[in-house]
Amino acid sequence: MARRDKGGESADPARQAFEKGLALVKTHPLYGTLLRHVEVNRGRNSLCPPEGWAVVVDVGYIDVHPSRRAMPEEWARVIAHCLLHLGFGHFRERPHAREWNLACCIAVEQFLEIQKLGRLPVDLATGVLPQGGEVKLYQSFCQTGLPDLPPVLPVSGPHVGDLWWARGRTTMGLRFGGRQVDWPTLFGEALAHAVSVAVSQAGGAPVSTAPRSLAERCRRWFIDHYPLLGSLAVAFELVDDPIALARMQVSIAAVDPEAKEIYIDSRRLDEASCRFVLAHEMLHVGLRHSARRQGRDPYLWNVACDYVINGWLVEMGLGEFPSFGVLYDSDLKGLSAEAVYDRIVTDLRRFRKVETLRGFGLGDLLDSVHRDWWTSTAGTDLDAFYRRCLAQGLAYHEEAGRGLLPSGLIEEIRALAQPPIPWDVELARWFDGWLAPLDLRRTYARPSRRQQSTPDTPRPRWTPVETALDGRTFGVVLDTSGSMDRTLLARALGAVASYATSRDVPAVRVVFCDAAPYDQGYLCPEEIAGKVRVRGRGGTILQSGIDLLQGAPDFPANGPILVITDGRCDRLQVKREHAFLVPRGHSLPFVPKGPVFRVS
Repeated sequence: MARRDKGGESADPARQAFEKGLALVKTHPLYGTLLRHVEVNRGRNSLCPPEGWAVVVDVGYIDVHPSRRAMPEEWARVIAHCLLHLGFGHFRERPHAREWNLACCIAVEQFLEIQKLGRLPVDLATGVLPQGGEVKLYQSFCQTGLPDLPPVLPVSGPHVGDLWWARGRTTMGLRFGGRQVDWPTLFGEALAHAVSVAVSQAGGAPVSTAPRSLAERCRRWFIDHYPLLGSLAVAFELVDDPIALARMQVSIAAVDPEAKEIYIDSRRLDEASCRFVLAHEMLHVGLRHSARRQGRDPYLWNVACDYVINGWLVEMGLGEFPSFGVLYDSDLKGLSAEAVYDRIVTDLRRFRKVETLRGFGLGDLLDSVHRDWWTSTAGTDLDAFYRRCLAQGLAYHEEAGRGLLPSGLIEEIRALAQPPIPWDVELARWFDGWLAPLDLRRTYARPSRRQQSTPDTPRPRWTPVETALDGRTFGVVLDTSGSMDRTLLARALGAVASYATSRDVPAVRVVFCDAAPYDQGYLCPEEIAGKVRVRGRGGTILQSGIDLLQGAPDFPANGPILVITDGRCDRLQVKREHAFLVPRGHSLPFVPKGPVFRVS
């Protein structure tokens, strides 16, 4: 931004014209982006020669004449001329400095003639511009010598070049965020933004020509150069407002999957770390960490997901660590978020104090209050939308050969691309592992149903071997405490009865349990589905029911046990094969050893 001369007056016409010209450059989609990283000085300590207009220093200074009178269009042209010297990367040491400076000035004016920004001052334009780039012109000047009257003069005047080097002087060492500005890269991004604005305006779309913020530029980089996350980057709105960040208690970044917003404080980041942070938040959403929490502690689950994501980003070399709020442990490489969570819950005192990108004790994966946000919009559900974005991004990434990705990340994306298996199907698969298909034999003891059409022709029927039904059963321990939902009880018992009927299970051992166990004995599947009367609605002590089944002499030693509970129970120790059936969104108060199926 421009520095006001302490001795100048606000009503000075020369200053007013200069500030109007500077405003023309600020609002330009190409030059405005470059100007945000430059300091323009018009004070009495300006380095500009008395007969010149301006000089540009390699570290990002533009010193203009402190008192020259000119039109705003002329100042806009001079400032843009200096900015292009930086953007074109003209600060390269050459044996013939004057020849190189003049060649660079001609190349800049060739570009500005196409851009039609401002008007070149009359005392700088002396002829028709030759064709060719700066390198070709420089070689020509070195061979034939400088012309007596060049077609354009440097904006510093006829006797001094306008390219100045700081030469390490600390008074001119301008740095932003501790990093030297990469001017050609910045110019390329600004040029892409300007083209996008021009195309949008030609199509009649209302587009802001204001320079993009750092966060917006990084998001555009994902859209243009990183297809794995490009689809997700398009879907989200960036919130970089300090007031909104303070209201949401966001230190660096956070994401709201339901509202489709990423909160980020780009003032505390440079470009590399901003890319890292945006990729981190988008992977939270794309890998559906909110839906996979399944009743776990929200903050500790967030911490576990952070460790996994950051490990992948480091392996991918995507951006750089911010100096704070990043959780990384190389010992956790290759583990899933669920496995990392099971580790960190054993040391709550330590992990309750770690810092995420949102801050100490706060998860950057926000629980949105907009629960019905997507239901008011036509289209697919939010879970399927995010999964499809990441799956398509992986396909584009591999087709374009953009580089290798961590195997764990690829496996999770491909797993999420498949539709989730319903809980009752998962439960049936688990039962199938313990209840093998029956051995059947053909017998004439009972006629086949097909004999009704030809009653005179005897046909055998397939029937199970009598001994195959021995010990073919399983146990069910059902939590009947007051906290259990009746809808859950009905769904769970219906699923158990349906499976037992379809797999030829003659009877199921059922134990109801609240503060004490109630042994129902062996029940036929039909009785489980419609005739069971639930007893007890007191507290929850399920271990006694487990012990009853494990010690029952008439219960098979290899019979599996299914525990149906809402998670508000005591710690259980089951010595035989077992599984848990709990409502979605609830968790168990201990680390289960058997599989957990969640009723939706």
